[in-house]
Amino acid sequence: MKKFPITLLFTLLALPVFADEPKIEAVTAVQSGAKWRFDVTLSHPDTGWDHYADGWRVLDMQGNELGLRVLAHPHEQEQPFTRSLSGLSIPQGVKQVQIQARCQVDGWGDQLFTVDLE
Repeated sequence: MKKFPITLLFTLLALPVFADEPKIEAVTAVQSGAKWRFDVTLSHPDTGWDHYADGWRVLDMQGNELGLRVLAHPHEQEQPFTRSLSGLSIPQGVKQVQIQARCQVDGWGDQLFTVDLE
């Protein structure tokens, strides 16, 4: 039977435990005049006020933030859930944007959901 060195064991125990990042399930974007409305559906294993998906943002393809939707409370019993951001100005000529979700514990997720605006 192989034995792990005690330093390796302590190193592994010291690694942070990360929960699943928020997953972007669906996005709709609707233009009304010069403004846009985004409806974003997220799923995340919210556990309560100490750990929940707390926002999502609209980015241009260069990563510049165009809008932010803050989520003010956990959605433990409502998964997946959809929230909207209205009245967003998108610069003329922009054909695609990205959506990125955030968890209050783990920060911005790696997933970038691309949305065509045409």
